[in-house]
Amino acid sequence: MKSYKSMSKEELEALKRELEQQFEDAKAKGLKLDMSRGKPGPAQLDLSMDMMDVLCAESVLKTEEGVDCRNYGTLDGIPEAKRLMGDMMGVPAQNVIVCGNASLSIMYDTVSRSVTHGVCGSTPWCKLDKVKFLCPAPGYDRHFKITEHFGIEMITIPMTPQGPDMNLVEQYVNTDASVKGIWCVPKYSNPQGYSYSDETVKRFAALKPAAEDFRIYWDNAYAVHHLYEETERQDQILDILSECEKAGSPDMVYEFASTSKVTFSGAGVAAIASSQKNLSDIKKTMTIQTIGYDKINQLRHVKYFGNIEGMHAHMMELAGIMRPKFEAVLAVLEQELSGLEIGEWTKPNGGYFISFEAMEGCAAAIVGKCKEAGVVLTDAGATYPYGKDPRDSNIRIAPSFPTTEEMKETAKLFALCVKLVSVDRLLSAGR
Repeated sequence: MKSYKSMSKEELEALKRELEQQFEDAKAKGLKLDMSRGKPGPAQLDLSMDMMDVLCAESVLKTEEGVDCRNYGTLDGIPEAKRLMGDMMGVPAQNVIVCGNASLSIMYDTVSRSVTHGVCGSTPWCKLDKVKFLCPAPGYDRHFKITEHFGIEMITIPMTPQGPDMNLVEQYVNTDASVKGIWCVPKYSNPQGYSYSDETVKRFAALKPAAEDFRIYWDNAYAVHHLYEETERQDQILDILSECEKAGSPDMVYEFASTSKVTFSGAGVAAIASSQKNLSDIKKTMTIQTIGYDKINQLRHVKYFGNIEGMHAHMMELAGIMRPKFEAVLAVLEQELSGLEIGEWTKPNGGYFISFEAMEGCAAAIVGKCKEAGVVLTDAGATYPYGKDPRDSNIRIAPSFPTTEEMKETAKLFALCVKLVSVDRLLSAGR
């Protein structure tokens, strides 16, 4: 296809008239889809419904150590759940605390505790003049909302296919004591689907922070979320905890994970993994905050999966649901936009999102056009700190909730909106 950037003004104007008619036809279809979040679709949730039959009134609700899951106690999670979540993250069970249903809540609590009480005896952040966080972007908007909520200054770090720009990370972390943390989604990152290279993980472990209370917030949200069965198409990352231990900085990481996009989003199991020193510090607050989380739900998950192999088998079934949706989007983008020089997109091996880079200054308008035709996308700019994409180009595509057929229709509409907005942009630039 001919590049839009090589077209004359007359060609672009004729193309605009044609695209506008196509857009009116698309609006007439009456699409109504909300793709603003990475929300599991009904088929994905249905896949876990037999979990509801794992426990019943006759079940023995005791752990392998004989603890009654119906009662108080076991602050840091039942042993078998710690083992399962540890295997999910690739860390030893003794480095795990199992909490409630959402890793986001653990992350919020971890930042909040640092603000009010400090980290392992350090000065509480609320008593400091300045606290900063590094934010690889495009990134996860809810991460940025947490640090923004607490008034923490956020510094954008550009993402690359190998992970964050480590030259910048090292520059900030190793020289600025006000930098207290960095948000990371190391595997199948949100929204680009990138996985950190071995070199990137090792450089994280080798950091020499100017602040003793600096921590890496390692949100391993998509640890088992492969789209393909072939091992050569499954991204793997190094275990950051063991790498930090080898580098002599065992306390530098908080790792998070959950089954929110494995079983039920509203009734999963979440966990944090870290060093013994960090876990002891966390438990000081936990003993005041709770007597223990939902052990029955922890037991239900353990009995359902049995072990990590059971979870992996389940995730391959889930991949069978997710993969056609991703492939439908990618096929349409390739067919409709390849060669036009008006956008680029990622082709992830796992995770929940596809990241689209439009021409500079076009993302908000594209999202607005899609909404006008009945498809709600994540707000343009949401993948950057403070909701401000400096280039107004990044758009997060979340294929999980619609059906495959709906995704095909949605992708066609999206491509049409990209074309229309891009033509407008080129014409306004004097082409």
